[in-house]
Amino acid sequence: MMNRTMPKPAPVVLITGAARRIGAAIAIRLHGCGYRVIIHYQNSAADAERLCSKLNAMRADSAHSLQANLLDIDSVEQLAKASITQWGQLNALVNNASSFYPTPLPRATNSQWDELIGSNLKGPFFLCQALSKELTKQCGSIVNISDIHAHQPLKDHSIYCIAKAGNKMLTKTLAKEFAPNVRVNGIAPGVILWPENDTQKNNGQEQLIKRIPLQRMGSSDDIARLAEFFITSASYITGQNIAVDGGKSLN
Repeated sequence: MMNRTMPKPAPVVLITGAARRIGAAIAIRLHGCGYRVIIHYQNSAADAERLCSKLNAMRADSAHSLQANLLDIDSVEQLAKASITQWGQLNALVNNASSFYPTPLPRATNSQWDELIGSNLKGPFFLCQALSKELTKQCGSIVNISDIHAHQPLKDHSIYCIAKAGNKMLTKTLAKEFAPNVRVNGIAPGVILWPENDTQKNNGQEQLIKRIPLQRMGSSDDIARLAEFFITSASYITGQNIAVDGGKSLN
């Protein structure tokens, strides 16, 4: 009688802030690689459900959405537990969720500090902590979305830049702590998507693109492709932060 082995279950990835923009692009690309995706959102419930429906139509029971406030530690822990429970495993984490807005020093507030540090650094740190046992068990991978402004300050965005600088170091320190079982890498996007709340988009975009060596903006899929590489193919890479910026960080 022929021996039949059970097919290995598809791996699972949790992507924070995955309902829209870069997070959604990462979810779509990893789903296309055979991953089951957990789409985290905070306020974008309708967008998250639309994306889940689209992906589940392609492959049944392959996408699920979870709501959590990454500024709240209890909510972060609940997100971690629910992510593992959904399909009984978690193989990868993408810390993509982020707040971004200006905080000129004379007007910066404590609540802005808490939100920007919380979404870009504190939340990712404690989510990694909450998932550490499962990711170690699965010999998994973590990708943190940083920013080129982690090392090149952006005027009037001091708190955001401080938070992303911490995010960059988070990748390096956790790569050492998680080794040899879990790889941790970071992606530092440059000009990929224009901020939705920027009223000077047309004039500012043209001037900014002139300062980029490749003379154009990047796309969300540029980030998604590197996230895919880190998670699925980069078996001997950990602790690295790679800029995807058309060469802007050369300036």
